[in-house]
Amino acid sequence: MKQEQFQTLLQFFKALADESRLKIVGILANQECSVEELAVLLQLKEPTVSHHLAKLKKLNLVTMRPEGNSRLYQLDNEALQTISKEVFTPEKIASLIENVDTEAWETKVLKNYLETNTDSTEEVQRLKDIPASRKKRLVLLKWLADKFEVGIRYPEKTVNETLKRYHPDYATLRRELIGYQLMQRDNGVYWRMTEIRGGNGGDGRVV
Repeated sequence: MKQEQFQTLLQFFKALADESRLKIVGILANQECSVEELAVLLQLKEPTVSHHLAKLKKLNLVTMRPEGNSRLYQLDNEALQTISKEVFTPEKIASLIENVDTEAWETKVLKNYLETNTDSTEEVQRLKDIPASRKKRLVLLKWLADKFEVGIRYPEKTVNETLKRYHPDYATLRRELIGYQLMQRDNGVYWRMTEIRGGNGGDGRVV
């Protein structure tokens, strides 16, 4: 998301993070009102209403037109629709995390649950434990799934031998890889799934 759009979104939420301003928006969505009318409807002082309207005008959410000695305000539906189209889309909202390290949590989980085995001539990272937390377990299972190449079919014996290098309870890990749909099995032959997304309860699900 561009910085300009980010600031617009931030100001939008700040402007509406107030009960009185939300009520003003609701009233002006249905009718034009003067400051005096809004003050009576909301039981607020007129300077307070003017302050709230200034905040909303800054975002172009309300329009004003003079009528005699009064000024009438109304919600700008076009501006609201423009903000909705340009900012409030799944793609734009998702882009809010452009500068966030989305893998930081997974990195921390791996650091906490992996240790380097120095007993053998080959340095191998092994699991200290299989976490009870489903989300943490998924992180480690995805790490284990990466030990298998996409497109290759593995007999169960090979899967067991591979998993045993990382934790003695290879049978549980094998079942979990299938349960989380990180690997598929048919007649004792296993292969790695490729595309994973978040599912219910934080489980991995294949698209």
